[in-house]
Amino acid sequence: MRFPYPVAHTVPLFLAPMAGVSEAPFRRLCRGFGADVVVSEFLSCEGLRRGIKGVHDGAYFTPAERPIGIQLYGADPQAMAEAASLVTEHYEPDFVDLNFGCPVKKVVRRNGGSGCLKDLDLVQRIIRAVRQATHLPVTAKIRSGWDEDTRDPVSIALRCRDAGAQVITLHPRTRAQMFSGAARWEEIRQVVEALDVPVVGNGDITSARDAHRMWRETGCAGVMVARGSFGNPWIFQQARALLDGRPWHATPGAAERFAVALRHARLAVEIQGDDRQTTIEFRKHLGWYVKGLPGAAELRRELHQVQSMVEVERIFLGYLQPLSAVG
Repeated sequence: MRFPYPVAHTVPLFLAPMAGVSEAPFRRLCRGFGADVVVSEFLSCEGLRRGIKGVHDGAYFTPAERPIGIQLYGADPQAMAEAASLVTEHYEPDFVDLNFGCPVKKVVRRNGGSGCLKDLDLVQRIIRAVRQATHLPVTAKIRSGWDEDTRDPVSIALRCRDAGAQVITLHPRTRAQMFSGAARWEEIRQVVEALDVPVVGNGDITSARDAHRMWRETGCAGVMVARGSFGNPWIFQQARALLDGRPWHATPGAAERFAVALRHARLAVEIQGDDRQTTIEFRKHLGWYVKGLPGAAELRRELHQVQSMVEVERIFLGYLQPLSAVG
């Protein structure tokens, strides 16, 4: 099945929309490591309509990130349509993605994200309104249901497709599960078999082998990586090699990890400016990049106190010097 926007590979790899993570610097980095498609952080339709700067900043992207989707959330069809029209005109992404999957309380309490799954008629009204408001492809990201009593991913996906969604991404957990338990990949396979539009699988992809296994077991048209990409952008490079039947390299050692972390950090400063504030917000990424290294706990403690990128470079250099002496 063909995607309604350009993809470079038969089985494309997606970077998931994640608040505070899938910002422009990380999206650019992951594209460089082989992510075929990236999606913005989920953006409030009301925030966009009201011109709130912080929300509009989340819609910013660079040409190097294409193909890219801007993801919207909200529970009012007209507001979602207006937001879709706005991002189409002002930002011109490759597609508009609708968030019916986010389980976060501040989103759900206003019936946004996975809160919409309690009312599938509303889901369909939103999709139809957005389809009428934009010439861009419209896609939807869903969960398997609100809770176990309403768990029915095939019916939800069919309702989305019937309303006009051209790609469906399924995270096979309910909202009640949040991120607990195991994602039921068999539900992705069921949706793939029921639909005639591309289905992207999402959930529990923590390694390249997971991405390859999801594709093999479910027949999904694409694989979306979320938390498995934290401090690990080479997961896309590794997964692409496996999907293409090529040899793949293990996760790099400290020196290469630090080099990638600094490249990511410099992109963040270049795009976001304000070295000190950007550095403080970047601390979480630094903690992810050093995960699993010898002495990671102490290294993380130091990195979570940095105020500038110069300090980051100094800490990395200090960590590597004894290793260089031994080598």
